[in-house]
Amino acid sequence: MQDPDAAADHPVHALRDQAHHGSGLRPRGADRLRVGDDALRRLVTLPISHYCEKARWALERAGLAYTEERHVQGVHMLASRRAGGNGTTPVLVTGHGTFAGSEWIVRYADLHLEPHHRLATGDPEVETLSRHLDDGLGPDGRRLIYAHMLPRPELMLPYNDQGVPAWEDKALRSLYALANRWARRHLQLRSLDDDRAKVLAEFDAIAARLADGRPYLTGDRFTAADLTFACLAAAVVLPPEYGVTLPQPDQLPGPVREDIERFRAHPAGVYALALFANLRRNAPVQPS
Repeated sequence: MQDPDAAADHPVHALRDQAHHGSGLRPRGADRLRVGDDALRRLVTLPISHYCEKARWALERAGLAYTEERHVQGVHMLASRRAGGNGTTPVLVTGHGTFAGSEWIVRYADLHLEPHHRLATGDPEVETLSRHLDDGLGPDGRRLIYAHMLPRPELMLPYNDQGVPAWEDKALRSLYALANRWARRHLQLRSLDDDRAKVLAEFDAIAARLADGRPYLTGDRFTAADLTFACLAAAVVLPPEYGVTLPQPDQLPGPVREDIERFRAHPAGVYALALFANLRRNAPVQPS
């Protein structure tokens, strides 16, 4: 992520800079906004999404109040576009504009923190690693857990539909066979073994980074890279501190439980769980 420090002392300049770099920033009409009103921060999510968890964690870490608007798969695409996004979640609507995507929501949250607390440090390694994980581990872990859970709607849906409108929950249950086919095609589900191997390779790379004893992925402080890894790894380690309730290993059938326990025992999985346990549930850092 690019260093926002130079512009962050003036939020308008910082937001303009983000829009210039393709943030999806779209100011809302003045008649619909009151700048500074926390109640106007609206986070549009697919509740179990690990990218949405990344946005929740960043906002809560910065001490920013928001209202979460949750939707099921398919409907979330329409809700995203209505909020000013591009059809994916998360989307954050604020008094300064609309931020589409977890990276830009992290940047927005950083603007409310002192420089030494920000997740985007200005180090190119942090930005490169964060985007690598967004493009690799994120989709790979998502495919693996969906491949396990889609054939088990009775187990999946109570977790998947937490906090969504009742009609969306009912519609997804009624049309599950159709939704299942759409999800498999949309997510390009093919081979459990292939996706498992890809996730394991990402975990091995993270473990190799930590093997020299460093406390965090890029050095001695928690950054966007650590936040991104923890959230995207959550799909296969199921941390209890996640922003919505996730099933735990003893609630899962054998094949799913075996994969979760394997990734939890991996050094990178241990690291992800520790970040959730030690940082996710703690008090937010002090906003500027």
